Amino acid sequence: MLVSNLLEGKGTMVATTTMAATVGDVVADLARHRIGALVVSSDGRQIDGIVSERDIVLHLSDLRVEPLAAPVVSIMSTTVHTCSPVDDVESIMNLMTEHRIRHVPVVEDGRLCGIISIGDVVKSRIQELEKDRNELMEYIIAR
Repeated sequence: MLVSNLLEGKGTMVATTTMAATVGDVVADLARHRIGALVVSSDGRQIDGIVSERDIVLHLSDLRVEPLAAPVVSIMSTTVHTCSPVDDVESIMNLMTEHRIRHVPVVEDGRLCGIISIGDVVKSRIQELEKDRNELMEYIIAR
């Protein structure tokens, strides 16, 4: 299965924030959208970074000022692992495991066009396994 197949099912909307946002803004956006990460982008197309629930938790004790007032740029990850619509889901699963990340932005022609979460990967694997199981059951019943 390709990343583009996942995006067909979930859509290409990506929740973003800007470097001017505060951690409090990010927390509110994550809660409002019920998601685990926001892509940091000045224009909604180019990726400046990514900020996740994990980034917030890991940096809470480091923030000497009021944590929610801190700028998102102080906690966001600037090394962002991305994928393209033509990548296969298994390679994204390996990327997530290797780098211990849960969200991978999808980029096509240098532009942000989607995001894949670990939940999306798990869901696609379950669907593939169910399909394989059903095919095996049909084969067994037909014999």
